[in-house]
Amino acid sequence: MASQERQAETEDRDHVSVWERLERPTPAPRTTLTPQRIARTAVGIADAEGLDAVTMRRLATELGVAPMAAYRYVTGKDELLELMVDFVYGELDLPDGTDGWRTTMRSLALRIREVLLRHSWVTRATWCAPTPHQLAVPEAALTALDGLGLDADTAMAVYSTVTAYVHGAVDSEIGLTQLLRVRGWSSREEARTGLASQMTWLMSTGRFPMYARYIGEAERKDDLQWQFETGLDCVLDGIAARLAV
Repeated sequence: MASQERQAETEDRDHVSVWERLERPTPAPRTTLTPQRIARTAVGIADAEGLDAVTMRRLATELGVAPMAAYRYVTGKDELLELMVDFVYGELDLPDGTDGWRTTMRSLALRIREVLLRHSWVTRATWCAPTPHQLAVPEAALTALDGLGLDADTAMAVYSTVTAYVHGAVDSEIGLTQLLRVRGWSSREEARTGLASQMTWLMSTGRFPMYARYIGEAERKDDLQWQFETGLDCVLDGIAARLAV
């Protein structure tokens, strides 16, 4: 009988999502281990050392539990990643949508950027299945867009366009940070000094006059917040013009 119960439990874990399992009533915990604690610890490892440093064995060591203890909540690293991503998106203070679609979408984009820059490994978690806190983001956006007369496909396209801009801009910022770290540069100014000879030669070819003008005239090269918000406003302006809203 016991073996049959274990087999049934294994089959259940193979076919039911971690979120459905976690919402089921459970007996009183035998340890202080919780999904929240597991996620927080794993996120801490990833923030400090990168996503590749997160393993079930390393997690158990940080939690001070037996290597198999976390398997009571997750079946492996894929589900652990879901918990981690959900934990991160749970940090988002979602706008309530009462200020109109544009203000809501702008606020949402700025807050997503902050969270992704704080947890840069999340942009690598492309194989992660949807999670509750993650789905709360498009829910908030689509709620703000509701009432504009958009069909479901168009509303989702608007949301996807804004978040695609956010992820692209954040990926660029993260890439630059990684370049600085790999080259041992402490600032963007130091990076420009390090690349000066290469850039001088490239500009001297005369093939990049507009980029040369940017180098000579731009005053906000290091103002990443301004760059992000300006690009975001261009995206939102385009959406507003296209949809006449």
